[in-house]
Amino acid sequence: MQYRRLGDSGLEVSLAGLGTNNFGMRLDYEGSKSVVDAALDAGINFFDTADIYGGGRSEEFLGKALGARREDVLIATKFAMPVGDGPFTRGGSRHYIEKAIARSLKRLGTDYIDVYQMHQPDPKTPIEETLDALSDLVHRGMVRYIGHSNFSGWQIADADWTARSKGYARFVSAQNEWSLLERKIEPEIMPACRQFGLGQLPFFPLASGFLTGKYTRGADLPEGTRLAAWAQAMPARIGALTSDANWDKLDGLTRFAEDNGHTILDLALSWLASDQAVSSVIAGATRPEQIEANVASTLSWQLSADDFAAVDEILG
Repeated sequence: MQYRRLGDSGLEVSLAGLGTNNFGMRLDYEGSKSVVDAALDAGINFFDTADIYGGGRSEEFLGKALGARREDVLIATKFAMPVGDGPFTRGGSRHYIEKAIARSLKRLGTDYIDVYQMHQPDPKTPIEETLDALSDLVHRGMVRYIGHSNFSGWQIADADWTARSKGYARFVSAQNEWSLLERKIEPEIMPACRQFGLGQLPFFPLASGFLTGKYTRGADLPEGTRLAAWAQAMPARIGALTSDANWDKLDGLTRFAEDNGHTILDLALSWLASDQAVSSVIAGATRPEQIEANVASTLSWQLSADDFAAVDEILG
């Protein structure tokens, strides 16, 4: 395993991380534990979860599976997305943050969170209030570092200026969707991450599994896969992802990877890992063997400038 600093903090995270949004949904406890065990065996020390995953079961399963090994790993969880109805079940207010951290700590079976992340911006709450509340958690030892997810470039800049000018704890990480097929963060968000010292933790790096090589153009989506599970619940998203244009891109990327002695999985994960602003590539897994494949692929290929240019040409 390789390890990188999380942004400009002193925290070192595994370049291959584990996203646990399958825990409590597609995986029961025993299945979740087998994935956690495989991740630890592979050298993964960074586990990403959220209070909304599996209705809280992801945090519960992760904490239980880690057990006494909790001190050997880094847990990143999230707050701010709705966990119920009503005004006190979401957001970045001090009132809600105090409730959310208490629930996450209890579910995880720990007394501190390594990286506590705001899952989405809260336009109704001033960022000063959110940062003040998060800074209190840091000072009380309940949280080590703070991060955010789904922030725009201007929100990243605003939060950093506010923290520096008022003496609050600064965000050290950003989570945004980023893959070979989803590159909207590149013009604005990634320059902001580099400017303000944030480690990027890209989620959906495999485009929900489309970039794994297990799908075939014109064939039914394999039963048990994420895309098959989402096809009825989110037909518009899956339809857009499996468009003819994306199949053409996938064909071109697969040929490029194979011409260089690699798989499309290698290319999808190592393309992200080759960017030094990426601290950890957050990929999910439902089986131990997927952990082994994801780790190997993340570390398999340090792309050159020519490789990046070739990928850009394929993607248009």
